[in-house]
Amino acid sequence: MKNLLVHLRLLVVAIIWGFGWPAGRVVALDTPPVLASWIRYVIACACFLAYLGLRGTFVTPSKSQFKRILLIGFFSTFLYQLFFMFGMARTAAGDASLMITLNPLFTAILASLFLAELFTRRHSLGVALGFAGVTVLFLASPNTDLDLVERSIGNGFIALAALSWASATVLMKNLMTDSDEEEGMSPLHLTVWSSVAGLVFLTPFLIVETVQAGNVHAPSQSAWAGIVFLAVFSTVVSYVWFADGIIKIGAGKAALYVYLIPPFGILGGFVLLNEQLGWSLLASFALIAGGVAIAQSEKHDEQEASASEHGH
Repeated sequence: MKNLLVHLRLLVVAIIWGFGWPAGRVVALDTPPVLASWIRYVIACACFLAYLGLRGTFVTPSKSQFKRILLIGFFSTFLYQLFFMFGMARTAAGDASLMITLNPLFTAILASLFLAELFTRRHSLGVALGFAGVTVLFLASPNTDLDLVERSIGNGFIALAALSWASATVLMKNLMTDSDEEEGMSPLHLTVWSSVAGLVFLTPFLIVETVQAGNVHAPSQSAWAGIVFLAVFSTVVSYVWFADGIIKIGAGKAALYVYLIPPFGILGGFVLLNEQLGWSLLASFALIAGGVAIAQSEKHDEQEASASEHGH
């Protein structure tokens, strides 16, 4: 009972992250991708920095830390946001919420390549199941009102977004395991400053996008609502609550709530955008989520970790 509030918050986080997919679809269909991403992170960074200031935990990175934070921000904010927006302009919210679940599988692959982490048979089986689920989604999505080629391209962009976030995760793990580099920097601080770094990368591309368009596109009222939702709730509030949940109940238990994101994403697409439901979504979810669960399942004899890491 003492952790009831933590569990309720994590459930709310799963709902927010799930409904972030239809919100992203609304924004992507209305607003140019760089502009939407830039506005989102102006708001998110302001909220993050205000939060640190109010907590009295404002810490700036060292010069050596900042070089690596720039790289993390390039992948976690700049590339992720662009792939997210390009993808959401082309595919259904429900499909995208399933595609992003590839993130931990990509993380396991990259960690084995760049962090010398063991890639086991369980990882291999998990990756195989995950990509089987993706194949089902590509070939048999119920959202047939969307052009197959466009939807497939959109799903591909969301897969690239998952790969970008996985790359940032591996870079962050590398920074976190370097005690000299990490002194005084928490995961929250890394997220805040990598968001600021990503915003810096987005700014010159916003100028280019605006010059090419010939004018500044004003988001519609519904797009503004989606951007604010993504910035304040999906980025700031959800990350703070999820990080707090990891601290209080552990990464393994908190990660279980991540499995609720695709169902809420599919539900959000159905309720808000009139997207279609079908057996293929259930089959794809079972395969991808099952693959992630197997890849991250703990084997005591090999002392494998079972943490899950996701970005929205």
